[in-house]
Amino acid sequence: MRKTVPSDAVLIPKQAKQAFHGVIYDTYHWQQKLFDGSETTFEMLKRPDTVSTIGITDDRIVVIKDEQPYRGMRLSFPGGRVNDTDTDILTAAKREIHEETGYTFNQWRLVRVWQPQTKIEWFIYLFIAWGGTKANAPHLDAGEKITTDLLTFEEVKRLVLSGNRYLRESEEIFIETNTLSDLLNIPEFRGQEIETTAA
Repeated sequence: MRKTVPSDAVLIPKQAKQAFHGVIYDTYHWQQKLFDGSETTFEMLKRPDTVSTIGITDDRIVVIKDEQPYRGMRLSFPGGRVNDTDTDILTAAKREIHEETGYTFNQWRLVRVWQPQTKIEWFIYLFIAWGGTKANAPHLDAGEKITTDLLTFEEVKRLVLSGNRYLRESEEIFIETNTLSDLLNIPEFRGQEIETTAA
């Protein structure tokens, strides 16, 4: 799969070998030459990338209340893990928002990509989507309880800037925008293109 990552992304070297395969995280090792000429073993983790979408329909923003068995309810934008069956990152974002909310969107733009931890090859992709329509009922996993809210730009910005843990990931976007129109005019993210294999 080809994908866009930040220009300063830290990637696992091609010569690294997988030392452990986990349910979500894989561990990779490689021999790294140091400045004095000696070598030592370096290690990084790898996990599937995740996607999140700020979906806009009828001048409202889609926000979900998401509850899972191991934690309580949280407010977030629809999203989740990129699967092996997804042909690209955008396909994953479209699948996740449709599964969790039943909405489909006809316009999409990638606006932010970041690597939360440089010791983990894992990227979070934030999209803005608009032209949304309710296509059908959500299709939830057995471990999900999700309800959908449609909030105004002002309500969402207030939640984001109040420090809500999961909405806060989009703080940079909402600090730079004051209206829904501003949000829709955020430029597309530019980074480096890489070819990757599944975690």
